[in-house]
Amino acid sequence: MTIRLYNTLTRRKEEFEPREEGAVAMYVCGPTVYNHVHIGNARTFLTFDVIRRYLEWRGFDVTYVQNITDIDDKIIARAAEEGSSAEEVARVYTEAFLDAMRELGVAKPTAQPRATETIPEMIEMTERLIEREHAYVVGGDVYFSVRSFAGYGRLSGRDIEEVRSGARVDVDERKSDPLDFALWKAAKPGEPHWPSPWGEGRPGWHLECSVMSEKELGVSFDIHGGASDLIFPHHENEIAQSEAATGQPFARYWLHGGLLQVNAEKMSKSLGNFMLLRDVLDRYPAPVVRLLMLQTHYRSPLDFSLDRLDEARAAYERIETLIRNIRWTRGTTPTMEGRSEEERERLTAAISGAQDSFVAEMDDDFNTAGALGALFELVRAANTFMTASDSALATADLVALSDVEDVLVESLGALGVEIGGARQQGYPPEVVELARELAGYRGDDPAGAVDALLAARAVARTERNWAAADAVRDGLARFGISVEDTAQGARITLAPRS
Repeated sequence: MTIRLYNTLTRRKEEFEPREEGAVAMYVCGPTVYNHVHIGNARTFLTFDVIRRYLEWRGFDVTYVQNITDIDDKIIARAAEEGSSAEEVARVYTEAFLDAMRELGVAKPTAQPRATETIPEMIEMTERLIEREHAYVVGGDVYFSVRSFAGYGRLSGRDIEEVRSGARVDVDERKSDPLDFALWKAAKPGEPHWPSPWGEGRPGWHLECSVMSEKELGVSFDIHGGASDLIFPHHENEIAQSEAATGQPFARYWLHGGLLQVNAEKMSKSLGNFMLLRDVLDRYPAPVVRLLMLQTHYRSPLDFSLDRLDEARAAYERIETLIRNIRWTRGTTPTMEGRSEEERERLTAAISGAQDSFVAEMDDDFNTAGALGALFELVRAANTFMTASDSALATADLVALSDVEDVLVESLGALGVEIGGARQQGYPPEVVELARELAGYRGDDPAGAVDALLAARAVARTERNWAAADAVRDGLARFGISVEDTAQGARITLAPRS
């Protein structure tokens, strides 16, 4: 199968052909570290984490680069608000960003350069642009001449005559054209600055991504990603300055993620629906947050809400319960008969269909929504198979169910959704105290506590101590953990959260 992806530059889906067979060079715009990560930021970083993971799962050697903007107007403004320094603000929020990404399960990039570490390279590219007459000096500032680059506007589809200055482009009457943007900014009193051929100053925001991608990946690398609100002016400016500096195409495929809304409204502090990732992760485990975000195609707007998170948690727990029950069957004694041949054939077909559909959907512009749909069809088929009869399972049945587990765990793993990653959320900490009281448990792990309670209940039933057995069952029920006695033994189920 061939991977096809939607290229913003050409406005169509294209077959993905990396510059080097079997390898992918990928750059994604990272955070400006002046605040904690909000869920809109998180969606972008999760999107490209999944794309990177899937490409690796398909066998590509991926070099994944993401920058950190640790000097910027917003950082300087935040430092003034806090009575701190720009360096300290950047340090604090860089650490917070890295912690949040680890908690969300976002894999560490191959390289994660910081703007302040690449100042010499940014100065060098600015010098190249001046030499090629694509940039000019005004006092201690250096501006890129937009009209000197013939291809300006092709990424965003804008006519240069209709374009106006965009975000983060300062209006300055000294510029030759209002569209020109800063490559280097002269130092202002009290602001961080570095020496340059044009005097003390600091780089413009757009410049760092061009410099870092060229340094880490070379020119004409494979994939450049970011949120759709970066298409103009940021990515448009990146193309202009990079191609003007090198004379070669910049990135070959441009991928842009859709924006996030909260309860069908744009997220903003004024509307009171501004949500930080750390606050969401305090209430919901990372696999649940990932599952919600992946239920919408990455290019489409995502409607984010607590209700939808609850639905995603219930969906995740259905998967976990199935996997837990499949693993439980391994401790049962197989029979000669088991399920009918027809039932086994239906499950085998569902396994094969889920595998094929998962790959087909992901190969079609990383359609995680369709891929998850295929996996949930398999979950339904496996649950139907397991509940078809009260009789014990045959060896062939156990093999088929093991195949279900393998497909679900591997496929979800390709999306960064860890099975068992919400176990602590599923088994509340209070169950530990119950296990100490009823089963003599001495550990601190909720999952271990549940195992100890089930073992104690089994002993009580063997001894016909029904009061003790019922105490365990009723105690677990208070935490949404039901115990079902089957022909193969006791099986537990976590009740979906409301």
